[in-house]
Amino acid sequence: MPRRLDHFVVCVHDLEQTAQDWQRLGFSLTPAGEHPFGTSNRLAQFGDNFVELLAVTNEALVPAATQGHFSFAAHNRDFLKKAEGMSMLVLHSTDAHADAARFRADGIGAYAPFDFGRDAVLPDGGKARVGFSLAFATDPAMPGIAFFTCQQRHPPELFWKPEYQRHANGAARVVEIVMSAPEPAAHRDFLERLMEGPAELAPDSLTVGDRNNRITLLGPSELARRLPGVEGGSSPRFCAARITVADLDATRRTLESNGVGFAMTGRMLLVPPAVTHGLALEFVEQEAN
Repeated sequence: MPRRLDHFVVCVHDLEQTAQDWQRLGFSLTPAGEHPFGTSNRLAQFGDNFVELLAVTNEALVPAATQGHFSFAAHNRDFLKKAEGMSMLVLHSTDAHADAARFRADGIGAYAPFDFGRDAVLPDGGKARVGFSLAFATDPAMPGIAFFTCQQRHPPELFWKPEYQRHANGAARVVEIVMSAPEPAAHRDFLERLMEGPAELAPDSLTVGDRNNRITLLGPSELARRLPGVEGGSSPRFCAARITVADLDATRRTLESNGVGFAMTGRMLLVPPAVTHGLALEFVEQEAN
């Protein structure tokens, strides 16, 4: 079975300003969390995945990348030298150490697994220690972006909180990540190994994963059709995330009341990347099972 989407990282210069802008979009966010390697985050949690808004807040703590060791913080610091936006895509894991071994064997990630912990702020103001293990994968044909799997090593109730999962815009789950690429088919092998599933090719596009856990690469013509006004580039980049909602009309009303600009195409609501600090958001209604 293809891997499940866990979360994605939106890397920004000013975490609090970005948080205010995402709250205008109707997202509830966790309080800021601090990593021991110089980054801080705020999260928008859904049913079983989430968005991570991230900034580098203490460069003195950022570890350098070394042979066989991927530096999460250094990657995001370097990403910000060019632009804000989505810097990393994360897949769910139950054993990140095993993932790291498999990535090495498959030739998509010769990195040691990375274990760390941080304090999470609870809705009542208290704190709980949460721990994670990460396994990284990169592709030289996709410079500047990265992928990893994330294993949560703590009781679920310490991390997943109903108070952080209720959103004014009705957001329920991230179901698809959209990337641009000059030649989508050229990245088939890497993505099939990463997602552990077959890719589907179509004219100027490639898709891997099921309908609720999908990565889609769009070439120039398909990008212009699906995401008008969103620019691609000379190498692959993350362009958009698709998020399901219970009631698209309620989402539209929330954005209108908060003065957020968007476009409607049929039953899809598109928020441009200028509003979100670099990543377009597609809101669609949940499909009936």
